[in-house]
Amino acid sequence: MSRSALVVAPAWVGDTILAQPMLELIRRAEPGLAIDLLAPPWTAGLAARLPGVRNVIEAPFRHGQLGLGARRAVGHSVRARGYAKAWLLPNSFKSALVPWFAGIPERIGYVGEWRHWLLTDARRLDAARLPTMAERFAALALADGMALPPVPLPVLEVDVEARATAMARLGLDTARPVAALCPGAEYGPAKRWPPSQFASLVDRLLADGFQVWLFGSSKDQAITAEIRSMCSARSRQVPTDLAGRTSLAEAIDLMSLAALVVSNDSGLMHVAAALDRPLVALYGSSSPGFTPPLSPRAHVVSLGLPCSPCFARECPLGHFHCMRQLTPERVLDTIARMDAPVRPAIRP
Repeated sequence: MSRSALVVAPAWVGDTILAQPMLELIRRAEPGLAIDLLAPPWTAGLAARLPGVRNVIEAPFRHGQLGLGARRAVGHSVRARGYAKAWLLPNSFKSALVPWFAGIPERIGYVGEWRHWLLTDARRLDAARLPTMAERFAALALADGMALPPVPLPVLEVDVEARATAMARLGLDTARPVAALCPGAEYGPAKRWPPSQFASLVDRLLADGFQVWLFGSSKDQAITAEIRSMCSARSRQVPTDLAGRTSLAEAIDLMSLAALVVSNDSGLMHVAAALDRPLVALYGSSSPGFTPPLSPRAHVVSLGLPCSPCFARECPLGHFHCMRQLTPERVLDTIARMDAPVRPAIRP
């Protein structure tokens, strides 16, 4: 019987993608090790697209819920799988409970939230040595203190047949190059470029020969509707609104067709990077030094104001200059200088 391991995945889409390089390092170190992921339902579709993952176990816990009884039940249910190791990527106390209840003999993670006693290999994080989230995850794949090799770039797998089905259902085609815009950000408004700026960008991209697809979850529908309304008020051309109309797995498949992606710092930004799409990543309240898009084709646009990054959900100063003063012209200039494979001529 082959050895197997459980990885407790992060709760956020972007963080889960940034964990994929760690999975690759585990595969390189132990080629015969089968890896299963314990992931929340909202990222399960994503986890299934990570190369090297054998099974995805959905964690039936609400966000932030301790759920001691439910975690004990899941732990007991997976005990029979005989996992040899577990990696715990979230730093919370509750995330360490399932591997502990499952009796997994080797449990690896960073010290946090009084959970030292739940780990058999408790690591002290050296934030100066490991400045990015991807590096911190990747270091857990190695022996404690071992020098970190170059971190592999994240990769996502695309289901071509499922993509064709989704395109047919949504009435999409690729007759014109696709610009994918991602105007949402689950974390909060401080990470979102204003809809008016997105609408101005849409107008220019449509005029320059792109078709524009707006991506997002059902929570982003008010934002995408506002963008469409602004565009229709100025032109007969409007973007295609896919917010809330696709699953996360379908969004991954459809975004693989994009000749260009413009996104806030969000989970979909990391999806675009892992798909190796030409990407413009917009940063305001968050830090491209901590969670950058890991792709050589990604271009970060940030004003670098003294007040950012603040990592707040809403602007603590009330002016939101980090995003409001980031103009569509600056984004268009970045696009014009990109080496995209297929795109119309962009006029900055």
